[in-house]
Amino acid sequence: MKRYLFIAAFFAVGCSSNTNNNTNNGLPASLVNNPRTANGMDTVSAAMKPTMDFKDTLHEFGSIHQGESVNYEFSFTNNGKTPLMITNASGSCGCTVPEYPHDPVQPGKTAIMKVTFNSTGKEGHQEKSVTIHANTVRAIHMLYIKGEVLVGKDAK
Repeated sequence: MKRYLFIAAFFAVGCSSNTNNNTNNGLPASLVNNPRTANGMDTVSAAMKPTMDFKDTLHEFGSIHQGESVNYEFSFTNNGKTPLMITNASGSCGCTVPEYPHDPVQPGKTAIMKVTFNSTGKEGHQEKSVTIHANTVRAIHMLYIKGEVLVGKDAK
C-alpha cells in the first residue's frame, strides 16, 4: 500500500512541477504571433496585392452550327491596391483563344478578357476553359465556356 501511495505522490509532484515549468518558461509571443499565412505570404503583403474579381466565370453559349465562332467578354475588376498584371492566358485547346489586356489594370478599374471559341471540327457538347496567370494572391484564375455544336440534320 505504501508503495502505491509513493508512486501516486511521485506522479502528482512530477505533474505539478512540469506545469509550473511550462507556465514560467512558455513560448515567446513572437513565435506564436506569426504574420505569415499558410502559403508563406505575410498578411500585410497579401492586403496590398491586386485582385481579379470576375463578374462571372462561366458562359453558356447555347447551340451553334459546326464551323461557327462565338465570342464572350468576361468582365473583371481590380479591387486591390496595386496594378494588376496578367502574365499569361491560355485556352484548354487551340479552338479556345483568350485575348487579355497586356497593360496594367489600375486599382478600381474594370477590364475585359475576350474568349473566342471556334467550333470547326467539333460536335456535340463542348466544355472549354481558360487559365489565367496574374500577380494576384491566388496566382491562377479559371474561366469556362460551354455549349452545344450542332452538325448536319441536328443543325436545322
